[in-house]
Amino acid sequence: MNPSNSTPLFLCGDVMTGRGIDQILAHPSQPLLHESYVHSALDYVRLAERKAGPIARPAGPEYPWGEALAELESRAARPRIVNLETAITTSDDAWPGKAVHYRMHPGNIACLQAAGIDCAVLANNHVLDWGRAGLTDTLAALDGAHIAHAGAGLDEASAARAALLPLPGGGRVVVLAFAMENAGTPAAWRATAGHSGVNLLDDWSSASLERIAAQVRGLRRPGDVVVISIHWGPNWGYHIGPAQRAFARGLVRRAGVDIVHGHSSHHPLGIELYAGKPILYGCGDFINDYEGIGGYDEYRPDLALMAFVSFDRAGRADLRLVPLRRSHFRLQYAREVDMAWLLEMFTGEGRALGTRAERSGVHELRVFAT
Repeated sequence: MNPSNSTPLFLCGDVMTGRGIDQILAHPSQPLLHESYVHSALDYVRLAERKAGPIARPAGPEYPWGEALAELESRAARPRIVNLETAITTSDDAWPGKAVHYRMHPGNIACLQAAGIDCAVLANNHVLDWGRAGLTDTLAALDGAHIAHAGAGLDEASAARAALLPLPGGGRVVVLAFAMENAGTPAAWRATAGHSGVNLLDDWSSASLERIAAQVRGLRRPGDVVVISIHWGPNWGYHIGPAQRAFARGLVRRAGVDIVHGHSSHHPLGIELYAGKPILYGCGDFINDYEGIGGYDEYRPDLALMAFVSFDRAGRADLRLVPLRRSHFRLQYAREVDMAWLLEMFTGEGRALGTRAERSGVHELRVFAT
């Protein structure tokens, strides 16, 4: 890779615009849920309002992104890649035995367009919450909105296909996306020759690594940036096991990957810079409706991170983070106390990963290798 353009690309973790978020937008879905304790998506709005105060609705499509929009525009970040953790559908075919089902009405696709999202990663444990019909609707909605996607499809080949995104200065960002069962993705969701589904990654073995490396070799062109996006690991906790870390490093070393974009954790995890390439083990939630639920407060699940990555001519990454917090279902800049908490967390978690974070602007952290 020899990128000649310093415009950053943008990545974040889980964007869940379903359920309560969907209810405050212009075209809410039927609110019926099949959860043990909550039976209406409107209850998540009420819980958030009980905590933070009234949320005006209907909200405009840009509302959930809040102050993130100004950052995206001021940095001219392209392309913009998110893990879309919701189906976009009117399907009522809730996947049986699943405790939680997320959906956004297709009429609210403007919410993704408002942030100029270029690529929605679909390899996760919620894209089939409303069945295979729900996945078909999701793919159609994204295609209709001209938003690329990776990690799920109508068959095995399409689920494994890369999203190819143009870079402003030339070259492409190649996005390959995978989900793992250890992140709650049902084995039955695996895409096959005859069934739609997600691109499942079975394990962190050398064989799995070589399959990905072979796919990257077949796709890469001069000037490309390769992103491997993986939904892996549990929702809570900072532990990164040796097998996971070895696999992530192998993606850089053997497959030539430029960014490992990990997600599933509901809070940010430690970050590694290996051979000058960022490994984001867990980007944390970005947009969700969990505001009034409570619990796990020690992990600060109310905080979100924008990750901006650019490369110098030697292919070394410059990684900048913009912390945000959610309130009233809307993103706003993190407070000083939040910034201090994140700096302490990244310092502690970075020791084992060989990284440190420093304040580099009013709303910005920069990650360095130690």
